[in-house]
Amino acid sequence: MDNAFDNLDAVGFLQIWQHFDVDDNGYIEGKELDDFFRHMMKKLGMSDEITDDKVRRLKERFMSAYDTTADGRLQIQELATMMLPEEENFLLLFRRETPLDNSVEFMRIWRNYDADSSGYISAIELKGFLQDLFLQHKKTISPSKLEEYTDTLVTTSPSSFTLCLHLRALGQEVILALKENFLLKFDMNACSQEDRKRDFEKIFAHYDVSKSGALEGPEVDGFVKDMMELVTPTISGTDLDKFRKVLLGHCDMNGDGKIQKNELALCLGLKYSS
Repeated sequence: MDNAFDNLDAVGFLQIWQHFDVDDNGYIEGKELDDFFRHMMKKLGMSDEITDDKVRRLKERFMSAYDTTADGRLQIQELATMMLPEEENFLLLFRRETPLDNSVEFMRIWRNYDADSSGYISAIELKGFLQDLFLQHKKTISPSKLEEYTDTLVTTSPSSFTLCLHLRALGQEVILALKENFLLKFDMNACSQEDRKRDFEKIFAHYDVSKSGALEGPEVDGFVKDMMELVTPTISGTDLDKFRKVLLGHCDMNGDGKIQKNELALCLGLKYSS
């Protein structure tokens, strides 16, 4: 079992945890614990045959080592300490503090620092980026903690902190992990026209964060980023700007620099009437 978690990273751990910690209170208990360890054994291929006895023994091992309060439940920090390397544990805890709801949030902050669309920001800019992320969540952070987060991110990233790295890894190398690409929830080619219209409404509402009825600025960026992610795992800042220009050229029929709801519908082959 010692090597069973070698391939588990913060993203994978959090996905598993959230499946069981439904109310997001940071701990699981009771039958949830049994279900959690059973799922973990299956996910990591720890046993060909998963029996109640094997689940019980694994659970007892974890509980004896990490249930320090003896309250019969495990907190996410306790479990992550044993199952994840130190740097992945750090990513996990940061991710819970500053979750991103969509790509628009990320792009709004990113554009403030990657002004030349190079796909890179410096370590100094990274510090400001992280501080803005905390402010967006109405949280305060001490200068020392901000330094710690910045230094840890730079240390754990295998190369310069880049937009390409962020979009490709979705937080495996960096801490700003987004939730699942929103567009993956929809199959615009396999539904009836009515279903496609319903899905389109959900998609547009997700990216129209300002509720203005048109996508503009970081809203277009977020939509473009997620669209590109569907076809390529590696995206540079230059690629993003090129595709953004193509999309606007194709969809922005009135030339106002925005994508109106009816304009996007036509681009996606939908008949839309406001």
